[in-house]
Amino acid sequence: MNSGEVPDVVVLRLPLYVRVLSQLLHRGDNVVSSDQLGALLQMTPAQIRKDLSYFGRFGKQGRGYDVKFLREKLRGILGLDLKWPTCLVGVGRLGQAIINYPGFVPEGFDILAAFDSDPEQMGTTVGGLAVQPMSCLDETVAAKGISIGIVAVPSAQAQSVIGRLVKAGVHGILNYAPVAPQVPADTVIRNVDPVLSLQSMTFYLMQDRGAPLAAMP
Repeated sequence: MNSGEVPDVVVLRLPLYVRVLSQLLHRGDNVVSSDQLGALLQMTPAQIRKDLSYFGRFGKQGRGYDVKFLREKLRGILGLDLKWPTCLVGVGRLGQAIINYPGFVPEGFDILAAFDSDPEQMGTTVGGLAVQPMSCLDETVAAKGISIGIVAVPSAQAQSVIGRLVKAGVHGILNYAPVAPQVPADTVIRNVDPVLSLQSMTFYLMQDRGAPLAAMP
């Protein structure tokens, strides 16, 4: 299967499938139908079947999906059965929260190094990691085989930091800075911006208040 054949929106939904399937396993469910998955994910059963069809045939007509089998197959497709050495750039309040978040390691994302350009941060220890200067980034990335970088720096620094990571050989970027950085075609970037999510949420809240849609020019 060529990854270019799978729409990005489908790839973004796969982790949601894995999460829901894990919840079903935890409560003891062994089989699930596309109707049940659709209800849990607020999607149509047809969309779920179409999404899964990009990766093969997982269920049987009238019998549904084996929950454990489907979860493990999707985890394998996503590479979640592997370990992904990760680094963090920016150890301010957000960066420190990211390092200390316990949910990364169980999913295979192990933060092995932290960097900052602030002299007051260099040499300090955060979450058991010694904060290194940016001058050590290339060497550390190569030595630890780091493939994913998490960027938690101010927006003015984000593009240059991401450029440094890509140049060092990191081609998976999780960006928390409120900017839309440019990356090469062989680099995968995901931007996390809670303000944008809140701003899109208020559109629906405004409709609940009966606010009319603005007239198009």
